[in-house]
Amino acid sequence: MTQTTRDGRGAGRRGSTPMPTRDALLTVAERLFLADGYDKVSVRAICAAADANPAAVHYHFGTKDDLTIALLQSRLGPLWADPLASLDPAVTPIAQVVDVVVSPFVDLQADPTGHLHLRLLARFVFAHPTASWTSHWFDLDPFADMLAEAVPGLTASEARRRWALGFQLILLRFGGTETLSTAAVTALIGFVTAGLTAPAT
Repeated sequence: MTQTTRDGRGAGRRGSTPMPTRDALLTVAERLFLADGYDKVSVRAICAAADANPAAVHYHFGTKDDLTIALLQSRLGPLWADPLASLDPAVTPIAQVVDVVVSPFVDLQADPTGHLHLRLLARFVFAHPTASWTSHWFDLDPFADMLAEAVPGLTASEARRRWALGFQLILLRFGGTETLSTAAVTALIGFVTAGLTAPAT
């Protein structure tokens, strides 16, 4: 079993490279969140489980919320980064954008750990609507820009509102306890796409 030192560096097996404090905190927080739920895990518990200084979370992240943002972005962000970055906003249909967004959710819900990540993401987003995400694809602006490009007369603020509603619905459906069927996923993609692409008013 991996051991950790008081500064939060995992000692690991003899001769192995110690785990940096920040990584150790993320790993431990992930395990605790998935096992006990976000609300029941304290900063003190995370630091203790990582065998780190009690102020380690504050030093490396700021708050428990900031740690959670870093955790979700590091675990889930790579699933969307390359597929979304490859899209050309000028020619990509919004239906395809929605499909690219939803596809990783389908894969995650099929894996027990992935499904727990989705539930954590959904609960955190709904409880923290103004969270300060730092990853490019966790922000609404890139999606709003693509939508405003695709729907004539749609303002940037309205595009953001539409995407915010779309993501809320996606998270609500995938963040539940049930696994969505193929038909349910298809219906969800169609419904979100229709809402996003409705004519500007």
